[in-house]
Amino acid sequence: MSTIPNTTPEITLSGRKVLVTGAARGLGESFAQALIASGASVVLTDILVEEGQALAKSLGERAHFVEMNNADPLSIAQGVQEAASLMGGIDGLVNNAAITNSGGVAHQDLSIETWDRVMQVNVRGTWLTTVAARPHLMASRSGRVVNIASDTALWGAPNLMAYVASKGAVISMTKSLARELGEHGVTVNAIAPGLTLVKATEYVPQHRHDYYEQGRAIKAAQMPADINAAVLFLLSKGSAYITGQVLAVNGGFVMH
Repeated sequence: MSTIPNTTPEITLSGRKVLVTGAARGLGESFAQALIASGASVVLTDILVEEGQALAKSLGERAHFVEMNNADPLSIAQGVQEAASLMGGIDGLVNNAAITNSGGVAHQDLSIETWDRVMQVNVRGTWLTTVAARPHLMASRSGRVVNIASDTALWGAPNLMAYVASKGAVISMTKSLARELGEHGVTVNAIAPGLTLVKATEYVPQHRHDYYEQGRAIKAAQMPADINAAVLFLLSKGSAYITGQVLAVNGGFVMH
C-alpha cells in the first residue's frame, strides 16, 4: 500500500482559537497537531481522557484538553464553555467526533440501538456542539465551522448504513447552518474524507482498503495528514466567502 508525501502547505492561523472534538486520536489528533503548527490555540475534546491529556501535553502550552461526551447534551454545553474560557473565545470549530459501530452490517441486520447511538453522537452531537459554540463564533466576527463528514455519504457505501446516513445528515445540516449563520459572519463547510488509515478503521478488511486505493484517481492510501490542509484553509480568514460547501478529500475516489 503506497502513500503520497505530506504536502500540507503553510497556512498561518496565528492567534486563532479552535475547538476540535474527538481529538484524542485519529483524524482529530492530526488536525490538532496541524493547528498547533499553524500557530493556533487548540482545545481538544474527547471521552478518551488519558489519551487526550497526553496529546495536549505533548503539543505544548497552546493546547488544552477537555473531557466531553458528544452523546451527552450537558457534557457538550459544559465542555464548549470550558473550551471558550481556556482560550478566551472560539474562532473555529471542527466537528470531528463520531462513531461507526455499524461497519459490516447489512441494513436488515442493523439494530435500532446501534442506529440510535450513531445518530446520537454523529448528528445530534454535531448540532448541539455547534449550538453551544454559536455565541463565541459570532463574537469572533470571523467564525468558522468545519464538519467532518465522509465520502461514504456521497457514493452510498454498502453495509454501513447508519454511519452513511449520519454523515449524509451532517452534509445536509452543513448547508442549513451555513444559511442561518452566514449573516453573523460565520461560515459552515464540510469535508468528506475517504477511508483513512487510522486506529478507528483497523477493523476494515484489507480487501476494502485495496478497493478504495485502486478506485482513486491518486492510487495511494489516505493518511490523516492528507486532510489537514483543507481543514486549516476552511478555518482561516481567507475562506470568508466559502460556505455551505462539501469538499471531498479522498484522492478522487468520489469526484463531487
